[in-house]
Order: sequence, then C-alpha cells, then structure tokens
Amino acid sequence: MVEIDRTVGIFVDGVGAAAATSGILSQLQGRIFALLYLHAAPLFALEDIAAALGQSKSNVSVNIRGLVDWHLVRRVPTPGSRRDHYEAATGFWRVMQEIMERRFRWTVRQVLATIADTERALAEAAARETFVTGRLAALRVFFQAIDAGFGAFTQGKPLDPERLQNVLPLAAGRPRSRR
Repeated sequence: MVEIDRTVGIFVDGVGAAAATSGILSQLQGRIFALLYLHAAPLFALEDIAAALGQSKSNVSVNIRGLVDWHLVRRVPTPGSRRDHYEAATGFWRVMQEIMERRFRWTVRQVLATIADTERALAEAAARETFVTGRLAALRVFFQAIDAGFGAFTQGKPLDPERLQNVLPLAAGRPRSRR
C-alpha cells in the first residue's frame, strides 16, 4: 500500500483542484498526474494509484486512459510484471504544445469558421450592415492572430509581433462610458 505524505498530498490536491477548472482534465486526472509526477521509481501500477488516492481501480483505469491520450502519462512495460505501470510526462513544453493544438486551437478555428459563415450570409443579404461587418472583421483579425500564435507555439517557432500589433488597436476599441 502506498501512502501519501503531507507534502505530496498538498501537491496532489492542488493539482487536482487546478485540473478540475481547466476544462481539459478532471480533478481525479490531475490528482493521478500529480501523484505520478512526484513519485520516483519504482513505477506505479493501477492498484497502487487507486489505493494511494482512495479510488476504485476501474475509476483510475478510465481516468488514466485520458491522461495517456493527452500524453501526460505513459504506460511503461516492467520486466517480470503483467500489470501496467505508469509514469508522468516531464516534457511540459511538448505536453502544452499538444494541449494547445488539440484543445484550444480547434476552438479558435471553430470561431473562425463561424465568422466566415456569418460573413458569407451577410454578403448574400440584400442590405449589408456596416456595424455587423465591422464587428466580424475585428473578431476575425483577433482570432486569426490567436490561431497564428497557437500555430507558432505548437511548432516551436516565435510569434511574429506584427500580427499582434495589428490586433492591439482593435482590442482597444472605443472607450466605454461608465454609469
């Protein structure tokens, strides 16, 4: 049986809480990752993780599959054992590149596709609304810059500062009156 000391417990609970609000991982996935990350050899098996976190083996198994899919945890064959053993990823740059590409960039591209569809519908309408056209153009430029930033990040390339400078005046917009 693996017991978690106070220091590891603080880290496990803290990462679990952060994961729960990430929109990517569940609280248990965050706790599993944190436990594996702070655990030196020998590697953990599902039973050990379940016991340490007070969870069922099946619950840990389901959640660890998600961590493997996100490349946050990898299955490691252990000679002489038929059980699966796991270790946490330590290449955070690569992990964040994967998360940015698979999660956030897809969302940004969905917004860009929606903007393009709306602009096409607006162009087909008899009366073009200048206000709507302007708003869509500003949103498109902003999300194109974000998409370019994600693209640069996931490819390990620097972001062209010109792209961001073109967006900054749009972000400033008109001053709002306060009541």
